[in-house]
Amino acid sequence: MADEQTVMEQIGKDGIAAMVAAFYRRVRHDDVIGPMYPDDDWEGSEERLCDFLWFRIGQDPTYILKRGHPRLRMRHMPFRIDVLARDRWIALMAAAMDETAVHGPAREWLDGFFFQIADFMRNQPETAAEIEQN
Repeated sequence: MADEQTVMEQIGKDGIAAMVAAFYRRVRHDDVIGPMYPDDDWEGSEERLCDFLWFRIGQDPTYILKRGHPRLRMRHMPFRIDVLARDRWIALMAAAMDETAVHGPAREWLDGFFFQIADFMRNQPETAAEIEQN
């Protein structure tokens, strides 16, 4: 079964950086996700995602040293993240993985990982039942 080590062995830090760059090329022009990013900090956004993925997948401490605990939900709370935004983020990342030839066990693991993270970021209810719970 694939895990973080498999991802690092298959694509490594350079592969993660290429995947993130391909992702942000798409985000810049996306009508759902793009407006959530500051126009004057695309490079910073890309660097932070690379650092986070290197931390989470490769145990590289750079992200923690620069930013502390990820606190992902808190950092993303100012943005309206609903099912559409979650699914678009996942679709853009999937296209970036396709472009950078992330396949096999690493792709399978990353697909699950990215869905879990993107769904965790959701801060808008999907259904009436979720609205009642909140």
